[in-house]
Amino acid sequence: MRGAKDAVERLSRPGPHTVLRGDLGMVGLPGVVFAPEEGLGLPAVAFGHDWLQPPERYADLLRHLASWGIVAAAPGSHRGPLPSHAGFAADLRTTLDVCVGVRLGDGKISVDARRTAFAGHGIGGAAALIAAQGHPRAAAVVTIAVAQTHATVHDAARAVTVPVLHLAAGRDTVAPAAGNAEPVAAAAGGPVWLRTLDKASHTGFLEGTHWSDFVLSGSPDAKTRRRTRALVTAFLLHHLQDEDRVDVLVDGKVPGTTLIARP
Repeated sequence: MRGAKDAVERLSRPGPHTVLRGDLGMVGLPGVVFAPEEGLGLPAVAFGHDWLQPPERYADLLRHLASWGIVAAAPGSHRGPLPSHAGFAADLRTTLDVCVGVRLGDGKISVDARRTAFAGHGIGGAAALIAAQGHPRAAAVVTIAVAQTHATVHDAARAVTVPVLHLAAGRDTVAPAAGNAEPVAAAAGGPVWLRTLDKASHTGFLEGTHWSDFVLSGSPDAKTRRRTRALVTAFLLHHLQDEDRVDVLVDGKVPGTTLIARP
């Protein structure tokens, strides 16, 4: 890839894999699973939704990750007004266990337990950190506009020693970076990258419409989702697949973003 602009252009487009969609109902957990049509020893990520949001609002990102060879699953639990962070984190762990322990598709898809990660948006990002705390296999964490709504989030950030990417939104009025992503990143116990999408809002990462749009500031934004697809895909490919051709999107200057890194 010739530079960051070229890398964003390439990694924001679908990858080479045909994508299958399933659900988590087989284990009694609501939610969705996206996976490449086939592949053994694949990486996987369990993704946590934001406050009130259905996981379908992240289908664009989850499908995209699967097209690049990463199994992506999102539980749809804890969508009430007072979600349990511990319960949500436990469901993320269960989701990842399902990806690792169950042959997906027609048995042509398997996940390497050493190549797994947690990710999430808003409170789902906080739950991802809590889920990763002490997890024996998680190799990376990604948060998107993380919402520091529970005291245990700071403790989890300190305890997590694997690489963590925090994507923050420069125009976030729901969970402003100054009081959320920035202190959480500063508390990191391991390598951390804090990249702010300068013109993004908290809900710019979502797709479609939902009744919660009337109580949350901002709106879905295609440009925000495009950059997010490229940045999250690059970080996970780098840390789960040892892919070094995407390094410019992990450590480099990306137009429209500001990076603070502590490798």
